[in-house]
Amino acid sequence: MDNVLFWLVPVASLLALAFACYFYYQMKKVDEGTPRMSHIASAVRKGAMSYLKQQYKVVGLVFIVLVAFFSIMAFGFNVQNHWVPVAFLTGGFFSGLAGYLGMKTATYASVRTANAARTSLNGGLRIAFRSGAVMGLVVVGLGLLDISFWYLLLNALIPADALSPTAKLCTITTTMLTFGMGASTQALFARVGGGIYTKAADVGADLVGKVEAGIPEDDPRNPATIADNVGDNVGDVAGMGADLYESYCGAILSTAALGASAFIYSGDTVMQYKAVIAPMIVAAVGILLSILGIFAVRAKEDSDVKGLLNSLSMGTNLSSVLIAVATFAVLWLLQIDNWIYIGCSVVVGLLVGVVIGKSTEYYTSQSYNPTRKLSESGKTGPATVIISGIGLGMMSTAIPVISVVVGVILSYMFAANFDLANASMGLYGIGFAAVGMLSTLGITLATDAYGPIADNAGGNAEMSGLGEEVRRRTDALDSLGNTTAATGKGFAIGSAALTGLALLASYIEEIRIGLGRIGKDVLKMPDGSFIETAKATFGDFMQYYDVTLMNPKVLSGMFIGAMLAFVFCGLTINAVGRAAQKMVEEVRRQFREIKGILTDNVEPDYERCVQISTKGAQREMVVPSLLAIVAPVLTGLIFGVPGILGLLAGGLSSGFVLAVFMANAGGAWDNAKKYVEEGNFGGKGSNVHKATVVGDTVGDPFKDTSGPSLNILIKLMSMVAIVMAGLTVSWSLL
Repeated sequence: MDNVLFWLVPVASLLALAFACYFYYQMKKVDEGTPRMSHIASAVRKGAMSYLKQQYKVVGLVFIVLVAFFSIMAFGFNVQNHWVPVAFLTGGFFSGLAGYLGMKTATYASVRTANAARTSLNGGLRIAFRSGAVMGLVVVGLGLLDISFWYLLLNALIPADALSPTAKLCTITTTMLTFGMGASTQALFARVGGGIYTKAADVGADLVGKVEAGIPEDDPRNPATIADNVGDNVGDVAGMGADLYESYCGAILSTAALGASAFIYSGDTVMQYKAVIAPMIVAAVGILLSILGIFAVRAKEDSDVKGLLNSLSMGTNLSSVLIAVATFAVLWLLQIDNWIYIGCSVVVGLLVGVVIGKSTEYYTSQSYNPTRKLSESGKTGPATVIISGIGLGMMSTAIPVISVVVGVILSYMFAANFDLANASMGLYGIGFAAVGMLSTLGITLATDAYGPIADNAGGNAEMSGLGEEVRRRTDALDSLGNTTAATGKGFAIGSAALTGLALLASYIEEIRIGLGRIGKDVLKMPDGSFIETAKATFGDFMQYYDVTLMNPKVLSGMFIGAMLAFVFCGLTINAVGRAAQKMVEEVRRQFREIKGILTDNVEPDYERCVQISTKGAQREMVVPSLLAIVAPVLTGLIFGVPGILGLLAGGLSSGFVLAVFMANAGGAWDNAKKYVEEGNFGGKGSNVHKATVVGDTVGDPFKDTSGPSLNILIKLMSMVAIVMAGLTVSWSLL
């Protein structure tokens, strides 16, 4: 029965990819509209593909260097598993492929959404959402396909250990974790590079176009408007797809590794196998229910933003409720020990995701008071908009952090059967909570990818001169997209926190394997006693390495980890600033030197702005991305295992809170501007509008560059630590 259930994993992944193809080709059948609409869409598509081609060249070079390094570590010094270089490559490839396919779909879908909005709001929503679903289903489909492929391959090639039967699955699951580093590395480059690109274009378009020239958003007279629309695709679609691909895989793989280690001492290979495949099967069932939820999304023609939001919530809530019920059924069929309480851990993860999503919606949607008050603060100028936005962002961290804390405690206690000392099962419960939160990623990512598609549709409608009624519909879709994008970012950050905790626990298991690889089969404890490495518990390793707050190596690591989150944000925000300066100068130059742009007699040089954003993003993304890889390696070489554990704890705690703050502050500033543009506090062109545009400009790198990239920083540092564990246990300076 267990083996039959496992085959649901590859079958569900293939089904997700099949439905992604179905939605893609259904979208392609829809007419693009007028020749002008097709021309604009073609320019955006060309710019987006050109950027991705350049990005993959840079990332390809980084991957070649890292694969060479891992090969030396594995085959030269034998401090790593020999599968690591290949697994690293496949993780990066599938992460990049998920982003590419999602972005390709988005660039075709936006013009068709705009055309559908000419006749129907519901038609526009349907195309945008189902095209977003292509991204969601591609991510979960490729993720589970990669996971099931590696499991079947390693299970066939790694021999069983006659002396320790449970060791095989521990080796398989920790080896599979390493392809997560490839996914994380690609995701960070995609997020940082895409974020720099989109915000350099956005800031240039807003500051010169809206504030200085007084022309509307997405006006075809603005030279940066095509680059701005390209940026929505490379940052919010390709970047988010790669980001959540590695979150999804990381949560499943770390939980599988924790399940294998939970039963390593029992000798019960049957129960261990069930614990390993359980998160994969729950994720597979989540795919099936996400597809059902996608078909449940409908909207009324006279819907406002709140009504549209309720339409999307209908699909996501239906999938969440059904996966909660289905999880108990799966765990019962597997007959895992304590299956009822482990099922409760999954429900806890789902609830934490819902709470974070609702909290983000409350603080960032113009349907609620916080963002409306932020708009009102524009009456006294841009300074008060910025001050109020920072305060709002800081206040918004409370609910997500408390919900994650409650989620961690509850999921740990449920899985541990309310025994705090049962750390192995408790940590397995935390991992399962992360799987629960991400189990409906197929539809939750669809709501997120919908946002940039709707945004581009609005841009196309404006540039094509489709009229007020069409623009009203696309504005409604776009405004909803801002909220779903902010909710999606909150969801990604919350899942990163739980996945980061699970990866932190998985690191200990990798230490066990690293010690075994260098022949250290017995640990001498501080009290003089000896424990076999294979039988050491989590607590034994903490004691052996003196992982306490009194250890200066742990404290040093914590400070470095906390600092890295802020340095990383500083690097990415400054990168946006430098790239945006060049964009502002170029837009001003074109307005000044190319006569007839503002009178709409001459078409601006859109291509030049696209080139500026592309070059700026390629140049600026390398240093922040490499920081996340180099920092854990150097910390491990200097401070050893205690320093790494401190680094990961400090980076996780500060990075999580900082990411929530930045994403919510940026989202609120954006929607505060939208609320004014709807006709409130003087409407478009008023002083309040200009003040909120400045706030939105400040918030752009917060919500679309630095904030979302922090999720990946948290997980990539953990992944690097796991991959480099063999080197860390072999040698350190202190």
